[in-house]
Amino acid sequence: MRAIWKGSIGFGLVNIPVRLFSAVQNSNLDFDMLDEKDHSKIRFKRINENTKKEVSYDHIVKGYMLKDKYVILEDADFQDASPEKTKMIELENFVELKEINPIYYETSYYVEPEAQGRKAYALLLKALLKSKKAGLARFVLRSTENLCVIHPMENVLVVTKIRFPEEVRSAADIDSPSLTSIGKKELDVGLALIKQYSSAFDIEGFHDEYSKELLKIIKAKAKGKRATIKKLKPREELSDDLYGQLMRSLGGKKGA
Repeated sequence: MRAIWKGSIGFGLVNIPVRLFSAVQNSNLDFDMLDEKDHSKIRFKRINENTKKEVSYDHIVKGYMLKDKYVILEDADFQDASPEKTKMIELENFVELKEINPIYYETSYYVEPEAQGRKAYALLLKALLKSKKAGLARFVLRSTENLCVIHPMENVLVVTKIRFPEEVRSAADIDSPSLTSIGKKELDVGLALIKQYSSAFDIEGFHDEYSKELLKIIKAKAKGKRATIKKLKPREELSDDLYGQLMRSLGGKKGA
């Protein structure tokens, strides 16, 4: 793997030289858009919506709509707003991971210590494991300021980017039903259903089945064949009998 960032983690007065490696990858298949006639790639042009003419990249500027009028920004404006390009992940405080709502999580990076920082790295890792805490920090990646948590995963430190509060939309406009509509007997069966299906979290039991089946089709078509695809079983039609659906989900075990 190639490091995507090099710098240090600031732990009090201790600097830990580290490198970051991407911890995630996309499982989706990569497709190109082609002309059905000769399978040539489709290229997109930058078209002026008024003149319908192509605009060269050199003549394109960036604008922000403010009060029905565009304010044009220059490179200097972006540079003035950019955070200081430091190479430091400065730990600001420590929190419980369970206090962070999953909606804030973005992407993760493995942290590897440089040779001179291995002991300090081990200290931070062991302290986080012992305290069951995660470090909250900021760092600059590709000229953008990011909020992140530093947390242990087995014997490795992980930096996980999290969203700023202004990046999460309010749920105030969502039409959510009232909880008072659920009676005690329905709740009891719902809780029993959750208990029946509860187990230890094991991510290895979940895989990208869609991409796997699609790749099977692609490989079969390349050989002039048609892959055999698993057929989904149809589900029962929805009904208003919530309690009856819950009881059937429990397999008719009314004593559950």
